Amino acid sequence: MNPTKLDHVAYWVANRDEIADLATSRLGMHIIDRTDAFTLIGSNARRGKLTLFEAEGPRERGALKHVALRVSSLEAVDLEETEFAIGDVHLRVVEAPTDVEFDLDHVALYSAEPEETAEAYLQLGFGGAEPGPSGCPRVEVGGAYVEFHQGDPGTPDKPLLNHLAVLVESADESIASANDLGIEIDNVVDAANTYAVFVWGPEHVRVEYVEHKPTFSLT
Repeated sequence: MNPTKLDHVAYWVANRDEIADLATSRLGMHIIDRTDAFTLIGSNARRGKLTLFEAEGPRERGALKHVALRVSSLEAVDLEETEFAIGDVHLRVVEAPTDVEFDLDHVALYSAEPEETAEAYLQLGFGGAEPGPSGCPRVEVGGAYVEFHQGDPGTPDKPLLNHLAVLVESADESIASANDLGIEIDNVVDAANTYAVFVWGPEHVRVEYVEHKPTFSLT
């Protein structure tokens, strides 16, 4: 499992248009793609993005605490607030060196055993990392982080988090690695511009290993 970066975070939401409006009006994003099933938003199609899948509400918090976006200067992007919430979707903006404003900085997950969960993510191809400003255990992929906060992720019937997605050069190699490591594969999706395998990570969090096909041309 050799992911190169955190590609996107996918939600199940009942209010995707409201969330997209917030992201496009205040968080430097634009709508990259919109279908009957989902809305894809981000500041750059090839960097960290958010996918909003249409779903029946209300959603349950489950493992997802918040998602943080990274900017080089809070003053430069002229934000008076750094925390935003629409229903159960909690977004934060943090200041850190970045090539692209409003790229993904980290995903905060609740975990019953944060240290053990961070260790388990290493088998999924994430790199080890020192604790960040929160002081919580975390792992790294392509300069972005997944951090684990003490809490009960539960087993919700209608979770808010659909999946975490990391970019790989070859989804087939990821499938082979998952089989070799005994990691449970949920499904494989061969789409127009991407090819991906979804696996089950710790505490029932799905992780997508997505390969961009040569036809990938979202703007």
